[in-house]
Amino acid sequence: MADLQLKSHRFRNEREASWRRLDSLMTKVERQSVDSLTDEQLLEIPVLYRSAMSSLSVARSISLDQGAATYLENLCLRAYLFVYGVRSTPLERLARFFREDWPRAVQSIWRETLLAALLFAIGAVAAFVLTSQDPDWFYSVMPGGMSQGRDPATSTEALRATLYHDEGTSGLTGFAAFLFTHNAQVAIFAFALGFAFGLPTALLMIYNGLGLGALMALFVSRGLGLELAGWLMIHGVTEIFAITLAGGAGFRIGRAILAPGDRPRVEAAAEAGRTAALAMAGVVVMLMCAGLLEGFGRQLITLDAARFAIAGATAVIWGLYFYLPRRRTP
Repeated sequence: MADLQLKSHRFRNEREASWRRLDSLMTKVERQSVDSLTDEQLLEIPVLYRSAMSSLSVARSISLDQGAATYLENLCLRAYLFVYGVRSTPLERLARFFREDWPRAVQSIWRETLLAALLFAIGAVAAFVLTSQDPDWFYSVMPGGMSQGRDPATSTEALRATLYHDEGTSGLTGFAAFLFTHNAQVAIFAFALGFAFGLPTALLMIYNGLGLGALMALFVSRGLGLELAGWLMIHGVTEIFAITLAGGAGFRIGRAILAPGDRPRVEAAAEAGRTAALAMAGVVVMLMCAGLLEGFGRQLITLDAARFAIAGATAVIWGLYFYLPRRRTP
């Protein structure tokens, strides 16, 4: 026993200096940041970490005192997280999401997004043609409660008034919150229903296009088509883009389940789900912007030129943000 204690004491004396050195570097990083270390210190840490791991292995084999063994275990864990773990802060990860992760996820589902947009357009065109030929179709294709008093029975002047009535800021906050909640539900359904091979997502895209087409047909028949376009597009560019992205995310999952290729179906769906989830996380941000534009912008901004200018600006901004080529940072 005396011989074992002597070996333990000698082992600790020989290596404790390197442990303390690694401990001091880890404490410096934890209290300040990685930037506080010099290049030499950064290169020193992996060497000290491997030495500490070796010491821990030997300490366990010679039954080093429990306090020293526990100290080594904690020290090795701290150093492991530094050497192999993610060292970015939450703000850095958030910045990386908006700078790279979200745009790249959207770029990767461009085919599915195009399909969702096409189905949305098919629904809108079909409803426009049907309602133009027979106004009674309006009541069949317009989702319940979405017309908000704008229907074939409404006079032209009343329809015009709905496009330019300035409600002020009173009540618009609640209206914006309602619109965000409704649009978020549509987007989540479009995404989640992709697991059913994408078929319900396709129907939802067409269904959402129907309401737009029917409403456009009604206002065009009263000579208010251009005015309605400005009233809709001030928020519609962002909103429709967000919903089609959600549909594209759903189609990406549906495609992976329907045609997984050489991989197991579950593995293909999991990989597609990670990409689609990144796209969907950003869709929520877009819907918040659309809700604010719809709840405030289109009610407070009544000039057609200003409405179209905002619509065009949002289209350019989203287009460049998502599809402009960019370098991947290390």
